[in-house]
Amino acid sequence: METSEQSAGREAAGSAPTTYSVVVPIFNERDSIEELYARIVAVMTREARPFEIVFVSDGSRDGSDELLEQIARADARVVYLRLRRNFGQATALQAGFDHAGGDVFICMDGDLQHDPDEIPLFLAKIDEGFDIVSGWRVSRSDHLISRRLPSRVANWLLAKASGVALHDFGTTFKAYRREVLQDVRIYGDMHRFIPVICARLGATIAEVPISNVPRAFGTSNYGIGRTFRVAMDILTMRFMTAYVTRPLHFFGKWGLVGGAAGAAILATLFLLKVFRGEPMEQHGPLMELGSLLSVMSVMMLATGLLGEFMARIYFDNSGARTYAVRTAIRDGRRVPPAARLRAGPVRDDETGHA
Repeated sequence: METSEQSAGREAAGSAPTTYSVVVPIFNERDSIEELYARIVAVMTREARPFEIVFVSDGSRDGSDELLEQIARADARVVYLRLRRNFGQATALQAGFDHAGGDVFICMDGDLQHDPDEIPLFLAKIDEGFDIVSGWRVSRSDHLISRRLPSRVANWLLAKASGVALHDFGTTFKAYRREVLQDVRIYGDMHRFIPVICARLGATIAEVPISNVPRAFGTSNYGIGRTFRVAMDILTMRFMTAYVTRPLHFFGKWGLVGGAAGAAILATLFLLKVFRGEPMEQHGPLMELGSLLSVMSVMMLATGLLGEFMARIYFDNSGARTYAVRTAIRDGRRVPPAARLRAGPVRDDETGHA
């Protein structure tokens, strides 16, 4: 019979070292690319972690692409993706995730407002076993009215609506284990809600304080104009995290409330007509309200039923899962809990060479 020590040794022998992918979306950041690249390489080399850097050029027009291509051709650890146009930061991150080969993704902006020297803070929390590590800009150097105040309000609303106690949802500086992103697709401005979506599937989340370095080059691509988009995304996030698998519970609840109110109003008017002889014209606005609530109730219930059918079609046909596996053991040994987003880098133990 195999002892526990032999089993542990066999599992250790069959495991490969964790690899790391630093994913950096780039949009017109030519002036900061070389310094950012050098600092990331220095930090990851100092940490002695197997790594790659995935630069995603999101429709840059300032010569960033030429520089990134030069770096990628000179350093095999660099993956360079050039998108056909500017799709937005969330899409650029998704492209980076799809083409990254690491077991852990470390995401950061390309403008040097995120300090690469703070990457070890994220690695330490990942080593502790957390699935997601999020940066928290404790002291921000941004403009109070256009950036800091709207950000504080948005973060407070997001924390209340989602139940995820993060201080800073907006920063890109985060680390993720690959498996927690297995069934997550991001688009629009939904990248800031990845921890919320993953928390619904049981991901463990830690937060580390980071510095907010003043921007040294170029101008910010964000301003107070994105406040409206964030407000709409909060509503989307709330629905997706709480009701995506049971839309009838959302629409049906309000449909029943409206139907009950409408039925009560119409029943009261009917009783007044029958027993007191009051003309219906006397209560015209109230009758219209009752009729409107009744019709809206039917519409809400119908929308909820359609949502139920669509949710089932989505999960059945897309292969998306409503659960997430943390640990899986088969044939006496630990196996990956889910298939990778894509094939990872070829490892030494698989080929016998680098």
